[in-house]
Amino acid sequence: MATKVHMEALSPTMEEGQVVKWLKSEGDSVSNGDILAEIETDKATMELSARGKGVLRKILVQEGGTAPVGDVIAVIAAPDEDVSDVVGDAGGVSPPEAGEEDREASAPEDQEESEAPERPSSEEKAAKEAPSEGAASPDGGRVRASPLARRLAQEAGLELDEIDGSGPEGRVVKRDVEAALERDVRLPAAAPGEEYRDVPVSQMRKTIARRLTESLSPVPHFFLTIDVDMTRVVEARRRMNALLEDDGVKVSVNDIVLRATAAALLRHPACNASWQGDTIRVYDVVHLGVAVAVEDGLITPIVRNAHAKGLVQIGSEVREMAGRAREKKLKPDEYTGATFSVSNLGMLGIQEFTAIINPPEAGILAVGRLEDRPVAVDGELTVMPRMRMTMSCDHRVIDGATGARFLQTLQGMLEEPTSILL
Repeated sequence: MATKVHMEALSPTMEEGQVVKWLKSEGDSVSNGDILAEIETDKATMELSARGKGVLRKILVQEGGTAPVGDVIAVIAAPDEDVSDVVGDAGGVSPPEAGEEDREASAPEDQEESEAPERPSSEEKAAKEAPSEGAASPDGGRVRASPLARRLAQEAGLELDEIDGSGPEGRVVKRDVEAALERDVRLPAAAPGEEYRDVPVSQMRKTIARRLTESLSPVPHFFLTIDVDMTRVVEARRRMNALLEDDGVKVSVNDIVLRATAAALLRHPACNASWQGDTIRVYDVVHLGVAVAVEDGLITPIVRNAHAKGLVQIGSEVREMAGRAREKKLKPDEYTGATFSVSNLGMLGIQEFTAIINPPEAGILAVGRLEDRPVAVDGELTVMPRMRMTMSCDHRVIDGATGARFLQTLQGMLEEPTSILL
């Protein structure tokens, strides 16, 4: 009996996935549990496993194509089993009738954005409305391209005849247009007066847009900023790194900020909480999210039980997970379930900023640049290392005084760091 290969929810927030690479080809034998494909989710690249055995008879979503969670993207069956009904039910392309060579040529790549028949996608509609042949090339020939690729190229202001096709017989397909955009190919606009191009949105960017809209609209934000004297942190870091030099270990200022934040949250559990509608959930442990910039946007690996870990361990975990985050190799449980988050843009020269809360967390700390600034101390002007930090608070959970007391504790820990370094 044929087995439908569905686009699975490989992360808690995934709504659709993109096929990065098929690890099995049509005609390959498949066993239960074999890795079929690499799928790009909203946060990482995950492996899709087979849920049946037999032969991979049909691939319905080609590399570079996307499909909503639950859609059928391939079919596994016995070598001689008739899968035409399964393919048809899944929105696949039936065998062409005689004299329909052009339709047959366009079918494999049109399936890049296939949808179930009862809810056709905008891409399918465009494919049906567009002619099956490619656009004309300057020398009078025809450029072979799928309707979807042609539409994307037109919207982006790209000329098809200047894009190398990787489809059958050199046909330009969706992934070729996206590759041209990634190389920053700028060609004459499709119409006079156009001075822009539309770049396809990655799965991660779609999720960031949705999540931030969900956060900023319903969550009543307010912001608290504090200016911290980092003199003793700088000195403590220098001494620690001198002691750890032989071990090849270095402690960063960010490591110290994370350790202090976790310790301060343990003292102020009202800030280590989340809005649950009818209740406020207060956590007795600190799972600290650490914002990391990646190619497509932002991801927040989590240091579990950060309140119980030392500086070296926190720093080691953050650097290791940040590296895997940039390679899209994090597991879902490594970036979901934080109780509070920290975002540091100081290394990019930002003095201060406000961050948007990641629901259901009730707060996020935005850390600015460590810099020498003139300060009046006892009537005398002196220069000392300072750092501004801004806490974004969900007013449904955290009141102004509650957030202020947390920041005062954090400030005290950083200005006298002995307690958090032991």
